[in-house]
Amino acid sequence: MSVLVIAEHDNASIKPSTLTTITAAAQLGGDIHVLVAGHNAQGAADAAAKISGVTKVLHADDAAYEHSLAENLAKLIAANADGYSHVLAPASFFGKNVLPRAAALKDAQQISDVTAIEGADTFVRPIYAGNAFETVQISDPIKFVSIRMTGFDAAASEGGSVAVESIASTGDTGLTSFVGAEIVKSERPDLSTATVVISGGRALGSGENFEKLIEPLADKLNAAIGASRAAVDAGYISNDHQVGQTGKIVAPNLYIAVGISGAIQHLAGMKDSKIIVAINKDEEAPIFQIADYGLVGDLFEILPQLEEALG
Repeated sequence: MSVLVIAEHDNASIKPSTLTTITAAAQLGGDIHVLVAGHNAQGAADAAAKISGVTKVLHADDAAYEHSLAENLAKLIAANADGYSHVLAPASFFGKNVLPRAAALKDAQQISDVTAIEGADTFVRPIYAGNAFETVQISDPIKFVSIRMTGFDAAASEGGSVAVESIASTGDTGLTSFVGAEIVKSERPDLSTATVVISGGRALGSGENFEKLIEPLADKLNAAIGASRAAVDAGYISNDHQVGQTGKIVAPNLYIAVGISGAIQHLAGMKDSKIIVAINKDEEAPIFQIADYGLVGDLFEILPQLEEALG
């Protein structure tokens, strides 16, 4: 039994989401092959070859894969899926975009957001915004599975040394084209992989208060900045900071929720955090039900005091 892992990368390096997916693949047993599809992506392919547990790297290099257009990647995955018992990808925006299309091309179902593997055909995934878990058993000859990054530890990025095998491109489908990208650059840690996250809610009242109160704390804690959907919808901060069911799923060592009531959709994105600290003036806020530490009070008074205490 061999497992094919679809690598998420930036053409130069492998994303952490791929490392957690490889850990999940290892639980299935057998060989682990990693598919790196990109353009001038030899750096990413070489990095994949060093990951502990990987037994082979398949490298498809073509301009059609430079921007990870889902239609082009899905065709490539489907063309190379035969012979594998499982095809795995991260349950990131990348994986959610690509894997369902590949599964459809192979007339197979996809199991999404898997957090535990109980057997070669049995998987556990959250439902109802993480308030319940279902165990799913499937009989498809090729099982397409997306892996929730918070459910597994990352595989070691060093320690392996395997061959990189070039495979043929399936070309450009012509169904979509890359127009452009507006990439937000930040010196802060990436939200999806940060060990400390401080998130703000609608109670902050404005984008200026995000800058005034949240950013200084984030700088002192070397933390990523998150937000509730309500704060994003109000225009306080861009949607790439959104944590929750319709945003990013995070599981840092420390999650600080400021002015966030704890709607079920938000909790679904951060309830796996190691330590949760909640700051809210409403002592009945649902966030306190899952918080390890709760502070009831006015965030406009508490945050400056916290910043001062951090020195």
